[in-house]
Amino acid sequence: MASSEPPEADVYQSTRPLLFGIAYRMLGSVSEAEDIVQEAFVRYHRAASGDDPIGSPRAYLSTITTRLAIDHLRSARVRRERYIGQWLPEPILTGDGVDALVERRESLSLALLALLERLSPLERAVFVLREVLDIDHREIARMVGRTEAHVRQMAVRARRHVQEGRPRFTTDRAARDELARRFFAALEAGDMAALISLLAADVTMSGDGGGRAPALAEPARGRERVARFLLGLARLGLRLGLGLRLTEVNTEPGALVMDPEGRVVAVMAVAVDGGSVHAIHSMVNPDKLRHLGPVVGLAELMGAGAER
Repeated sequence: MASSEPPEADVYQSTRPLLFGIAYRMLGSVSEAEDIVQEAFVRYHRAASGDDPIGSPRAYLSTITTRLAIDHLRSARVRRERYIGQWLPEPILTGDGVDALVERRESLSLALLALLERLSPLERAVFVLREVLDIDHREIARMVGRTEAHVRQMAVRARRHVQEGRPRFTTDRAARDELARRFFAALEAGDMAALISLLAADVTMSGDGGGRAPALAEPARGRERVARFLLGLARLGLRLGLGLRLTEVNTEPGALVMDPEGRVVAVMAVAVDGGSVHAIHSMVNPDKLRHLGPVVGLAELMGAGAER
Protein backbone atom coordinates (compact mmCIF):
# COMPACT_ATOMS: atom_id res chain seq x y z
CA MET A 1 0.00 0.00 0.00
CA ALA A 2 1.37 3.44 -0.92
CA SER A 3 2.16 5.87 1.89
CA SER A 4 -0.31 8.70 2.36
CA GLU A 5 2.40 10.98 3.73
CA PRO A 6 3.72 13.74 1.43
CA PRO A 7 7.23 13.34 -0.05
CA GLU A 8 9.95 14.58 2.31
CA ALA A 9 11.16 17.12 -0.26
CA ASP A 10 7.70 18.72 -0.29
CA VAL A 11 7.58 18.72 3.51
CA TYR A 12 11.00 20.40 3.63
CA GLN A 13 10.03 23.15 1.19
CA SER A 14 6.66 23.87 2.79
CA THR A 15 7.75 23.89 6.44
CA ARG A 16 11.29 25.31 6.35
CA PRO A 17 10.22 29.00 6.62
CA LEU A 18 8.09 28.23 9.67
CA LEU A 19 10.76 26.12 11.37
CA PHE A 20 13.58 28.54 10.68
CA GLY A 21 11.40 31.38 11.93
CA ILE A 22 10.75 29.58 15.22
CA ALA A 23 14.40 28.67 15.76
CA TYR A 24 15.79 32.07 14.75
CA ARG A 25 13.42 34.00 17.00
CA MET A 26 14.25 31.64 19.84
CA LEU A 27 18.03 31.76 19.44
CA GLY A 28 18.85 34.99 17.60
CA SER A 29 21.42 33.08 15.55
CA VAL A 30 21.19 32.18 11.87
CA SER A 31 23.74 29.37 12.06
CA GLU A 32 22.27 27.83 15.21
CA ALA A 33 18.74 28.09 13.80
CA GLU A 34 19.83 26.28 10.64
CA ASP A 35 21.42 23.53 12.74
CA ILE A 36 18.22 23.14 14.75
CA VAL A 37 16.09 22.90 11.60
CA GLN A 38 18.46 20.35 10.09
CA GLU A 39 18.30 18.22 13.24
CA ALA A 40 14.50 18.44 13.24
CA PHE A 41 14.39 17.10 9.68
CA VAL A 42 16.79 14.29 10.58
CA ARG A 43 14.44 13.24 13.36
CA TYR A 44 11.44 13.56 11.06
CA HIS A 45 13.14 11.33 8.50
CA ARG A 46 13.79 8.67 11.13
CA ALA A 47 10.20 8.83 12.38
CA ALA A 48 8.73 8.82 8.86
CA SER A 49 10.76 5.71 8.04
CA GLY A 50 9.14 3.81 10.92
CA ASP A 51 5.91 1.90 11.10
CA ASP A 52 3.82 4.61 12.77
CA PRO A 53 2.58 7.27 10.31
CA ILE A 54 3.00 10.95 11.15
CA GLY A 55 -0.42 12.57 10.98
CA SER A 56 0.79 16.15 10.53
CA PRO A 57 4.42 16.69 9.45
CA ARG A 58 4.05 20.42 10.12
CA ALA A 59 2.91 19.89 13.73
CA TYR A 60 5.53 17.20 14.31
CA LEU A 61 8.39 19.34 12.95
CA SER A 62 7.21 22.47 14.78
CA THR A 63 7.18 20.58 18.06
CA ILE A 64 10.63 19.07 17.54
CA THR A 65 12.08 22.43 16.48
CA THR A 66 10.59 24.20 19.49
CA ARG A 67 11.86 21.62 21.97
CA LEU A 68 15.34 21.57 20.42
CA ALA A 69 15.45 25.37 20.51
CA ILE A 70 14.42 25.48 24.19
CA ASP A 71 17.15 23.00 25.12
CA HIS A 72 19.72 24.83 23.03
CA LEU A 73 18.81 28.22 24.47
CA ARG A 74 19.20 26.93 28.01
CA SER A 75 22.79 25.91 27.28
CA ALA A 76 23.44 29.01 25.15
CA ARG A 77 22.51 31.29 28.04
CA VAL A 78 25.51 30.01 29.99
CA ARG A 79 27.78 30.93 27.08
CA ARG A 80 26.13 34.35 26.71
CA GLU A 81 26.82 35.15 30.36
CA ARG A 82 30.52 34.77 29.51
CA TYR A 83 30.23 36.70 26.26
CA ILE A 84 32.60 39.66 25.97
CA GLY A 85 30.64 42.91 25.78
CA GLN A 86 27.07 43.20 24.56
CA TRP A 87 25.29 40.30 22.86
CA LEU A 88 23.11 41.10 19.84
CA PRO A 89 21.27 38.74 17.47
CA GLU A 90 22.85 37.78 14.15
CA PRO A 91 21.33 40.06 11.51
CA ILE A 92 19.18 38.97 8.58
CA LEU A 93 19.02 41.14 5.48
CA THR A 94 15.28 41.05 4.94
CA GLY A 95 15.47 43.50 2.05
CA ASP A 96 17.52 41.13 -0.11
CA GLY A 97 15.09 38.25 -0.46
CA VAL A 98 16.28 36.34 2.60
CA ASP A 99 12.90 37.03 4.21
CA ALA A 100 11.53 34.23 2.02
CA LEU A 101 13.02 31.91 4.65
CA VAL A 102 10.93 33.37 7.45
CA GLU A 103 7.19 33.60 8.06
CA ARG A 104 5.70 36.67 9.77
CA ARG A 105 8.72 38.83 8.89
CA GLU A 106 7.24 41.87 10.63
CA SER A 107 8.11 40.31 14.00
CA LEU A 108 11.85 40.02 13.27
CA SER A 109 12.99 43.43 14.45
CA LEU A 110 16.17 43.54 16.51
CA ALA A 111 14.30 45.55 19.13
CA LEU A 112 11.78 42.72 19.59
CA LEU A 113 14.47 40.03 19.60
CA ALA A 114 16.35 42.00 22.25
CA LEU A 115 13.18 42.17 24.37
CA LEU A 116 12.75 38.41 24.04
CA GLU A 117 16.19 37.98 25.65
CA ARG A 118 14.55 39.02 28.94
CA LEU A 119 12.30 35.96 28.91
CA SER A 120 13.09 32.46 30.07
CA PRO A 121 13.57 29.89 27.27
CA LEU A 122 10.09 28.45 27.90
CA GLU A 123 8.44 31.89 28.04
CA ARG A 124 10.20 32.84 24.84
CA ALA A 125 8.89 29.74 23.10
CA VAL A 126 5.35 30.42 24.30
CA PHE A 127 5.51 34.04 23.16
CA VAL A 128 6.81 33.14 19.69
CA LEU A 129 4.28 30.37 19.18
CA ARG A 130 1.31 32.36 20.49
CA GLU A 131 1.94 36.02 19.67
CA VAL A 132 3.93 35.58 16.45
CA LEU A 133 2.54 32.40 14.94
CA ASP A 134 -0.95 32.51 16.50
CA ILE A 135 -0.90 28.90 17.66
CA ASP A 136 -3.60 28.18 20.25
CA HIS A 137 -2.76 27.57 23.90
CA ARG A 138 -3.82 23.92 23.85
CA GLU A 139 -1.48 23.09 20.97
CA ILE A 140 1.38 25.05 22.56
CA ALA A 141 0.86 23.09 25.79
CA ARG A 142 1.26 19.85 23.84
CA MET A 143 4.36 21.16 22.08
CA VAL A 144 6.21 22.28 25.20
CA GLY A 145 4.96 19.60 27.58
CA ARG A 146 3.07 21.85 30.01
CA THR A 147 -0.56 22.24 31.04
CA GLU A 148 -2.76 24.62 29.12
CA ALA A 149 -3.28 26.71 32.27
CA HIS A 150 0.48 27.04 32.75
CA VAL A 151 0.94 28.06 29.12
CA ARG A 152 -1.75 30.74 29.44
CA GLN A 153 0.01 32.17 32.49
CA MET A 154 3.36 32.21 30.70
CA ALA A 155 1.80 33.86 27.65
CA VAL A 156 0.35 36.69 29.76
CA ARG A 157 3.63 37.19 31.62
CA ALA A 158 5.72 37.18 28.43
CA ARG A 159 3.35 39.57 26.64
CA ARG A 160 3.50 42.00 29.57
CA HIS A 161 7.32 42.02 29.61
CA VAL A 162 7.52 42.61 25.86
CA GLN A 163 4.84 45.32 25.77
CA GLU A 164 6.61 47.28 28.52
CA GLY A 165 9.67 47.66 26.32
CA ARG A 166 8.09 48.22 22.91
CA PRO A 167 8.31 51.64 21.19
CA ARG A 168 5.66 54.14 22.19
CA PHE A 169 5.00 55.46 18.68
CA THR A 170 4.75 54.20 15.14
CA THR A 171 6.05 55.64 11.89
CA ASP A 172 4.79 54.83 8.41
CA ARG A 173 7.27 52.99 6.22
CA ALA A 174 7.96 55.83 3.78
CA ALA A 175 8.64 58.33 6.55
CA ARG A 176 10.77 55.79 8.41
CA ASP A 177 12.92 55.04 5.36
CA GLU A 178 13.37 58.74 4.56
CA LEU A 179 14.49 59.49 8.10
CA ALA A 180 16.94 56.58 7.96
CA ARG A 181 18.31 57.80 4.62
CA ARG A 182 18.96 61.23 6.16
CA PHE A 183 20.59 59.57 9.17
CA PHE A 184 23.08 57.60 7.09
CA ALA A 185 23.73 60.61 4.84
CA ALA A 186 24.56 62.73 7.92
CA LEU A 187 26.80 59.95 9.20
CA GLU A 188 28.75 59.73 5.94
CA ALA A 189 29.03 63.53 5.77
CA GLY A 190 30.20 63.78 9.38
CA ASP A 191 27.47 66.32 10.11
CA MET A 192 27.09 66.50 13.90
CA ALA A 193 24.20 68.98 13.86
CA ALA A 194 22.21 66.89 11.38
CA LEU A 195 22.82 63.72 13.36
CA ILE A 196 21.70 65.26 16.63
CA SER A 197 18.55 66.61 15.00
CA LEU A 198 17.58 63.07 13.93
CA LEU A 199 18.23 61.32 17.25
CA ALA A 200 15.72 60.97 20.08
CA ALA A 201 16.75 62.55 23.38
CA ASP A 202 16.92 59.08 24.97
CA VAL A 203 18.48 57.30 21.96
CA THR A 204 20.58 54.23 22.74
CA MET A 205 23.36 52.64 20.72
CA SER A 206 24.39 49.02 21.24
CA GLY A 207 27.43 47.34 19.76
CA ASP A 208 28.43 43.68 19.53
CA GLY A 209 32.10 42.91 18.97
CA GLY A 210 32.28 39.69 20.97
CA GLY A 211 35.91 40.40 21.80
CA ARG A 212 36.74 40.05 18.10
CA ALA A 213 36.40 43.73 17.17
CA PRO A 214 36.33 47.11 18.97
CA ALA A 215 32.80 47.79 20.25
CA LEU A 216 30.88 49.47 23.05
CA ALA A 217 31.16 47.57 26.31
CA GLU A 218 27.81 49.02 27.43
CA PRO A 219 25.07 50.83 25.48
CA ALA A 220 25.71 54.53 24.84
CA ARG A 221 22.75 56.73 25.78
CA GLY A 222 21.74 60.28 24.89
CA ARG A 223 21.84 62.06 21.56
CA GLU A 224 25.11 63.96 22.04
CA ARG A 225 27.09 60.98 23.31
CA VAL A 226 25.71 58.72 20.59
CA ALA A 227 26.35 61.34 17.90
CA ARG A 228 29.97 61.78 19.02
CA PHE A 229 30.53 58.04 19.01
CA LEU A 230 28.97 57.70 15.55
CA LEU A 231 31.17 60.46 14.14
CA GLY A 232 34.21 58.73 15.61
CA LEU A 233 33.19 55.59 13.72
CA ALA A 234 32.66 57.65 10.56
CA ARG A 235 36.18 59.11 10.79
CA LEU A 236 37.63 55.64 11.30
CA GLY A 237 35.65 54.35 8.32
CA LEU A 238 36.92 57.18 6.15
CA ARG A 239 40.51 56.41 7.12
CA LEU A 240 40.03 52.72 6.27
CA GLY A 241 38.18 53.40 3.01
CA LEU A 242 34.92 51.88 4.22
CA GLY A 243 31.55 52.59 2.62
CA LEU A 244 27.87 52.04 3.36
CA ARG A 245 25.39 49.99 1.36
CA LEU A 246 21.87 50.75 2.53
CA THR A 247 19.63 47.74 3.01
CA GLU A 248 16.93 46.40 5.34
CA VAL A 249 18.13 44.61 8.47
CA ASN A 250 15.56 42.50 10.31
CA THR A 251 12.78 44.58 8.67
CA GLU A 252 14.36 47.86 9.88
CA PRO A 253 16.40 50.40 7.91
CA GLY A 254 20.07 49.54 8.00
CA ALA A 255 23.36 49.42 6.19
CA LEU A 256 26.23 47.09 5.45
CA VAL A 257 29.64 48.57 6.16
CA MET A 258 31.93 47.35 3.36
CA ASP A 259 35.66 47.55 2.78
CA PRO A 260 37.10 48.49 -0.67
CA GLU A 261 37.23 44.79 -1.63
CA GLY A 262 33.51 44.34 -1.01
CA ARG A 263 33.86 42.45 2.25
CA VAL A 264 31.40 42.99 5.11
CA VAL A 265 32.94 44.74 8.10
CA ALA A 266 29.82 45.55 10.12
CA VAL A 267 26.05 45.79 10.00
CA MET A 268 24.06 48.69 11.39
CA ALA A 269 20.31 48.89 11.96
CA VAL A 270 18.24 51.82 13.18
CA ALA A 271 14.88 51.72 14.92
CA VAL A 272 12.64 54.72 14.27
CA ASP A 273 10.20 55.72 17.00
CA GLY A 274 7.85 58.50 15.99
CA GLY A 275 9.91 61.06 14.09
CA SER A 276 13.38 60.20 15.33
CA VAL A 277 15.91 57.40 15.68
CA HIS A 278 15.55 55.89 19.15
CA ALA A 279 17.87 52.86 18.87
CA ILE A 280 20.94 51.92 16.85
CA HIS A 281 22.39 48.42 16.71
CA SER A 282 25.91 47.85 15.41
CA MET A 283 27.27 44.35 14.86
CA VAL A 284 31.02 44.03 14.20
CA ASN A 285 31.72 40.52 15.50
CA PRO A 286 32.87 38.83 12.26
CA ASP A 287 31.66 35.43 13.50
CA LYS A 288 28.09 36.77 13.43
CA LEU A 289 28.35 38.14 9.89
CA ARG A 290 29.76 35.20 7.91
CA HIS A 291 26.36 34.15 6.60
CA LEU A 292 26.20 37.48 4.74
CA GLY A 293 29.16 36.78 2.45
CA PRO A 294 32.90 37.53 2.54
CA VAL A 295 33.79 39.14 5.88
CA VAL A 296 36.81 40.97 7.26
CA GLY A 297 37.28 41.92 10.89
CA LEU A 298 37.54 45.56 11.88
CA ALA A 299 40.54 44.75 14.09
CA GLU A 300 42.30 43.20 11.08
CA LEU A 301 41.66 46.28 8.95
CA MET A 302 42.85 48.60 11.70
CA GLY A 303 46.03 46.56 12.09
CA ALA A 304 46.67 46.65 8.36
CA GLY A 305 46.06 50.39 8.31
CA ALA A 306 48.54 50.94 11.14
CA GLU A 307 51.24 48.99 9.25
CA ARG A 308 50.93 51.17 6.13
